[in-house]
Formats: sequence, structure tokens, C-alpha cells
Amino acid sequence: MPRISWVEEQDATGRLAELFEDARSGSISGIKRPFVADILHTMSHRPDFLAAIMEASRMHFSDGALTRAQHEMIASYVSALNHCHY
Repeated sequence: MPRISWVEEQDATGRLAELFEDARSGSISGIKRPFVADILHTMSHRPDFLAAIMEASRMHFSDGALTRAQHEMIASYVSALNHCHY
């Protein structure tokens, strides 16, 4: 049971439903999934905020000064240091 209330995928409508579909389609991560990650669910009561976070993630994980693989390695390392499964 999550400690943060959120909108379940089957209950999402309008802009939130569109954002959830984008998340499942892999438009952020490049990986298609049959579900929306819990971290995105935590922002489901604020679709405007969720959209901004998703856009920032697209920019963050695109190739630039660092490759996507390097971004992912850094994110994984920091998550391990913080004992966070994300």
C-alpha cells in the first residue's frame, strides 16, 4: 500500500491518461512497459507537474555532454548510495 495517494491508471482521464500512455509507450525511457512506474504515479494529482517532470527526464536522458548510458550509470550509482530502488 503506497503512502502517497495517487490516481490508478484505469481511473486516469484527460491529460493524465495521455501522460500515462506516454510513460507506457517508452517516450521517456525508450522502454515500452505495460505499466506506469510508481514514481510517476506519485505526481498523478498534478498532471501539469507530471508533464514538466516527464519533459525534464526526456532532456536529462538524451545524449549531450554525456551519453544516455552514462546518465543511467550515474543515476543507478546515486540511487544505490541512497538505498533507493529507483
